[in-house]
Amino acid sequence: MAIMGHVDHGKTTLLDYIRKTNVAGREAGGITQSIGAYEIEVPQEPKSRESEANRGILRQAQDDFASTTRKITFIDTPGHEAFAKMREHGATVADIVILVVASDDSVKPQTKEALEHILKTKTPYIVAINKIDKANANIEKTKQDLGQIGVYLEGYGGNISYQEISAKTGEGVNALLDLILLAADLENLTYEEEGNATGIITSCYLDQRRGLVVGAILKNGKLEIGQNIGTATAKGKIKSLENFLGKKTTELIPSAPALIIGFLNAPLIGEKFTAGKNIILEHNPKLRIYPNASKNIDEKIKIINLILKADEAGSLEALEDLIGKISKETPLKTIDSSIGNIYENDAKTAESGNAIIIGFRTKADSAALNMIQAKKIIFLSSPIIYELEKELKIIIKKLNPKELRTIEILAVFGKPKGKEKVVGGKIILGPIKNQENFEIWHSDKLIGKGKILNLQSGRKDIAQAETGQEAGLLAESEEPIKAGSKLIFNS
Repeated sequence: MAIMGHVDHGKTTLLDYIRKTNVAGREAGGITQSIGAYEIEVPQEPKSRESEANRGILRQAQDDFASTTRKITFIDTPGHEAFAKMREHGATVADIVILVVASDDSVKPQTKEALEHILKTKTPYIVAINKIDKANANIEKTKQDLGQIGVYLEGYGGNISYQEISAKTGEGVNALLDLILLAADLENLTYEEEGNATGIITSCYLDQRRGLVVGAILKNGKLEIGQNIGTATAKGKIKSLENFLGKKTTELIPSAPALIIGFLNAPLIGEKFTAGKNIILEHNPKLRIYPNASKNIDEKIKIINLILKADEAGSLEALEDLIGKISKETPLKTIDSSIGNIYENDAKTAESGNAIIIGFRTKADSAALNMIQAKKIIFLSSPIIYELEKELKIIIKKLNPKELRTIEILAVFGKPKGKEKVVGGKIILGPIKNQENFEIWHSDKLIGKGKILNLQSGRKDIAQAETGQEAGLLAESEEPIKAGSKLIFNS
C-alpha cells in the first residue's frame, strides 16, 4: 500500500496516526525524503453489508467475515518534486495506492504526477480527502477538481472509491482502513509461498558498522538468513534480517518490509530482487551515467565538476535528478557519486578534480572538514534538497559570472600596505561603482571578500567603470588579490 500525493497534503501525518508514532515531527523541513515501509495489524469485526449500503462499489462488494486481524504494509513516498522517481517506485511496488488530497488545497502538481504514475503502472487506487477538520476545507471543490484530472469518484460520475478523513484527529481513518481491505479482497491479492523469494528494493544506505543496509518489500516466497540474494546490478548473501521496527528475525513472509544486510554492492531503488539458498547469481552492473552538460549550452561557459554524496540510494537518485534538471541550463559534470558520509578521500578527489562537494542528508568527518577548509573547497550540505538547489544555483552564478558584474584582474602593482592593494583589471560585465563590496574568486574558488576604496581610469578618479573598460582599483581585503583573480559583485 503506497501513500502518494502533493507535498504537505498529510501523507506522513496519516501514517503517523495509523502507526500511533510521530515520524512527521522528525522529518527535515516537514517533508518525507526517503521511502519508508511500515506494517500494521488491523483488527476486524463482523460487519453487515446492509450497514455499508450505498457507500460505493467496494463497500457493496463486502461480505460478512469473522473477527480477525489482518496486516497492511504501507509505503510512505516523498511529495517534493525532486523525488519523482522515488514516487514512481512507490507506485510500482504497491498493490494498492492511497492518493491523498488535502481539502483545503485541492489538486496540485504532485497530485497530477502521482496519478500519472498510478495510471502508468495500472495500480488500483483509493482517494483519501484529507484535512476535513480545517476551517477552510472545501470538500466539494476538491471532488470537482479531481474530476477535472480524470478522477471520477463514486457518486460523482465514476467508480473510484474515496474516504473523507482528518489525519490529525483520526476522523474517517478506520473507515479508510476498512476500505483498503475491501479493495484488497476485490483485487484477490495472493502470493506464492513456495519457490525463490522475490520482491522490490525500496532503499539503500551505508552504515559504518554494518555496511550496506538495504530496504525491501517481499512479494513472494520466504526471505531467510543464508540465502543468496541479487538484483540486475547487485548481489550478496543475507547475513542479517530485520523487520521494519529494526528487530532481528530469521525469516520474513510476503508483504513484509525487510532490512537486509549482506549485499556486496548497492542495488538501485526500484529493482527486483531474487533470493534463495541454491540460486546462482549472475549480474551485469549497469553503467550509471550522471548528468553532464547539454550540447546546446554556450561552450564559453565552463563545465562545473561535482561530487555527490547522500545517506542512501534513494536520496542519491533524487540528488542526481536535481543535478540533471539544473544541468539543462548550466553545464554540470558529476565526477563521483556514492552513498555514505564524506571522508578525506572525497575531499582529495574534489581538490584534484576542482569539484564542488554536495552532501544530501549526510555528514563530513573531521579529516574531510579540515581539508575542505584548508583547500577552500566549495562544500554544500543540507538535509533539505530544495535548500541544496537554491545554494547550488547561487554558486553556479558565481563560478560562471555570465550575469554577475565582474572584474578580471590583469595586474597587481607594488606591495600591499596592510589590507590595501593596488590592482588593475578589465570590466567583464559592468557597471562597477566606487565603494562597492566584492567577492574574490581564484581558480573557481572563493578566496575572500573586499571593498573598492578608490576607482580610477587614465589616472583619474571615476564614479563607475563600464563593460569592456580597464580600470585601476585601490582595494581593501584580508586575502590576497592575484593576476587572474575575479572580483564578483553580487548586488
